[in-house]
Amino acid sequence: MQELADVAQDFVGKVRDRSVVIGVIGLGYVGIPLALAALRQGIRVIGFDIDQARVDQINAGRETIKHIPMDLIVAGLAEGRFEATTDFDRLSEPDALLICVPTPLSRQREPDLSFVEQTTRAIGRRLRRGQLIVLESTTYPGTTDELMRPILEEASGLSSGTDVFLAYSPEREDPGNAQFGTSDIPKVVGGDGPAALAMANALYGALVVRTVPVSSTATAEAVKLTENIFRAVNIALVNELKQVYAAMGIDIWEVIDAAKTKPFGFMPFYPGPGLGGHCIPIDPFYLTWKAREFDIATRFIELAGQINTEMPYRVVDRLAELVDRQLGRSFSGARILVLGLAYKKNVEDMRESPALKLIELIEARGAEAAYHDPHIPAIRKSRKHGALAARPSTPLTADAIAGFDAVLIATDHDDVDYALVVAHAKLVVDTRNACARHGLTGETIFKA
Repeated sequence: MQELADVAQDFVGKVRDRSVVIGVIGLGYVGIPLALAALRQGIRVIGFDIDQARVDQINAGRETIKHIPMDLIVAGLAEGRFEATTDFDRLSEPDALLICVPTPLSRQREPDLSFVEQTTRAIGRRLRRGQLIVLESTTYPGTTDELMRPILEEASGLSSGTDVFLAYSPEREDPGNAQFGTSDIPKVVGGDGPAALAMANALYGALVVRTVPVSSTATAEAVKLTENIFRAVNIALVNELKQVYAAMGIDIWEVIDAAKTKPFGFMPFYPGPGLGGHCIPIDPFYLTWKAREFDIATRFIELAGQINTEMPYRVVDRLAELVDRQLGRSFSGARILVLGLAYKKNVEDMRESPALKLIELIEARGAEAAYHDPHIPAIRKSRKHGALAARPSTPLTADAIAGFDAVLIATDHDDVDYALVVAHAKLVVDTRNACARHGLTGETIFKA
């Protein structure tokens, strides 16, 4: 026990004097901000990624994600405090390894932990005594203990809690949020034993405003799922209310704006054309899958998922109805401009974006679809929407807008000239209430 305490105390001492070395595995929307938070505190960081082109771009100091500034990366490169690499044989160098890899769903909407498993095996082959390994990727309760721990121990011959230390701390990134960056958001931390918890708590305590220690890795995993299930369920509720109130001639946006004036007991959520991003459309299904192991049906969560998944279909139904009723023409053969491809405003992140599904549904019904997004010049390849890859953004000009039968607002970026759109579009179908928020009204504007 004395030896165990010494190992933890040595690690905490390294954190305190900033001599600790951190390895960040996965240099994307989670990994890069985490590396920046460490660099901001004078901590040396080694970034690991399997994408050689991305590593080369980062090592050249070039921007990889638009809303994330590269100043600290450039300074870290110059000072020798940061480097990116594809050489996973160097995993033994850092004192702490923070895993920030994707955890998508399979086509059958089951957890795909292949990236976590492959990364864990890569770590296990190079693991050295005294290292801290922290999973940040969203997953179901039990992943750290039931999946990662056996792999690490078998591959390395080391024991978690005595030789190496395992923890879970869920990422809480909100891309494009200028108010809350990585360092401003409290960090939930769960460890496999008291030493792992103490080490992870000390590490994140140096990076963020405060830590929230919990009793186990499974509890920490459950916290992240709970946060996003809460959002998914409430978004499903307002999406359903939107359909009900629309049938009654009531504007859901006006209802929400009035309801949120209540200073207690109400939190505003907003409807849209579907869910996007890497978290909210995916995370609830990690819990529903795990719950089956305990013979529990998560009916409420699954119903919310069903409502949110159906939204793109409802939007396209509404669009087709308006093209027919307002323009007097068949939807088949119509030209539709989808305005906004990213899953949320003011970012370039198109992961799980409902706009991609909207384009596919529009074209499946015989119409022609194009898109404009000031942040996404061309559609990047994705597992679910590979056929759309490389399609370019259409310039937003008066002549281009006039050439379409309808403009469907799917994402409400701030840097779009909505007045130009309304002035030249034959028909505007707005899923985000963007026109009303910009003070635009007219007979060609409809909500969906």
